[in-house]
Amino acid sequence: MKNYSEDASRLYHIQVAPGEIGRYVILPGDPKRSAKIAQYFDNPVLVADNREYVTYTGTLDGVKVSVTSTGIGGPSASIAMEELVRCGADTFVRVGTCGGMQTPVKSGDIVIATGAIRMEGTSREYAPIEFPAVADLSVTNALVSAAGKKGFAFHTGVVQCKDSFYGQHEPEAKPVSYELLNKWEAWKRLGCLASEMESAALFVTASCLRVRCGSCFLVVANQEREKLGLENPVAHDTDGAVQVGIEAVRELIRAGQNK
Repeated sequence: MKNYSEDASRLYHIQVAPGEIGRYVILPGDPKRSAKIAQYFDNPVLVADNREYVTYTGTLDGVKVSVTSTGIGGPSASIAMEELVRCGADTFVRVGTCGGMQTPVKSGDIVIATGAIRMEGTSREYAPIEFPAVADLSVTNALVSAAGKKGFAFHTGVVQCKDSFYGQHEPEAKPVSYELLNKWEAWKRLGCLASEMESAALFVTASCLRVRCGSCFLVVANQEREKLGLENPVAHDTDGAVQVGIEAVRELIRAGQNK
């Protein structure tokens, strides 16, 4: 396709050029979180800051790694992955936040997604709806190992992805409330752990591009616990999820070197 960037050596949206990133990339949503994650790298350097995409590159255990923020939702996340793959990346760890759906999933816990419900639009432009949004097993195993090593309370399972934050939190006010409420109940009864906004698009895009992707999240709160009158503080500190993501990348690097 035509490169619309003013600098033809750089990808249009992320404004990164091939060679400026590592093959391992952490994907937060919040652009401000890129700098926080980059602090865990050795010798981090700001590569690009364009739109919602803020990219730093450094090293972990002597291997080049990067972090690129994606903004909110599947469309911008899939754009980031598409362009990062064009720049040489092949392994992605999404680090973000979610809302718990099962009562044991508490504020401050970590959720590691094994798959995602495709209740969003982006993945439908990559694959028929029958195709599952599944995390890469090697990345998922590295995240599970990292969470256990760090001693965090964590859960593994399916998450729900949507495009509307307020469709989740104020479904009664929407004209399609009948559908939102009924499907939410179905997801709960099926054991869905949490709700977020990017993994389905990222997992399906990764399948299309033949690259690896996994996800881990901080549980900010759980609206189902709130409904039941259970303890439900709001957690804001994403550092635990970041630590899990960083340690998972280290494990993936070691595994790659030992092959």
